[in-house]
Amino acid sequence: MDFEKLTELIIELEVDDIADAVQEALDEGKDAFDILNSLTIGMDEVGRRYEEKEYYLTELVLAGETMKEAFKILRPALADSDKSEDKVKIIIGTVKGDNHDIGKNILGSLLLSSGFEIYDLGMDVDENRIIEKIRETGAEIVALSSLLTMTVEQIKVVHEALKDVGLRDKVKLIVGGAPLNMELAKKLGADDFADDAVDGVKHIKRLAGIE
Repeated sequence: MDFEKLTELIIELEVDDIADAVQEALDEGKDAFDILNSLTIGMDEVGRRYEEKEYYLTELVLAGETMKEAFKILRPALADSDKSEDKVKIIIGTVKGDNHDIGKNILGSLLLSSGFEIYDLGMDVDENRIIEKIRETGAEIVALSSLLTMTVEQIKVVHEALKDVGLRDKVKLIVGGAPLNMELAKKLGADDFADDAVDGVKHIKRLAGIE
């Protein structure tokens, strides 16, 4: 199994074939981080095609699912590798009262392929769970999704709760979702806003001081 083939499987959204291909590459003795790099190249190309309107949300969702299947096989090998460096830790979740997770899931897959350590709290996440997870993990960035207009105020609730417990200046808060824009995000207490998952990765890298 060559690395170009793994890259191609991601680009071509071969969700049913990727796990076997990753396993085959590992069985051949290929380095887990080299495999990850080839998958990341594929996701970068998917992101480029999305930005150029060659791919749309459907393809982006499928790419996220393909990457998720690859990680099921690859994650244990990455964890066992002594090459693992200190990764930037990110908490992701959809705010309280909101049960949409497509964008969040795509973001999680893209962040994983970019080398971040992700803690996905799922949907309908309240401020207490976020605080608890920050304390547990030492996460430096919290990325929240709000797809419903009636839930955007939850961002302010999280912001205020983090202030109350003395954690707000220890984390960066980035948000995304259809009802939001940069002006509203800042008004609600967030540090940053991203239009979509692809844009989110770029902003998160900047927040993390990587770009």
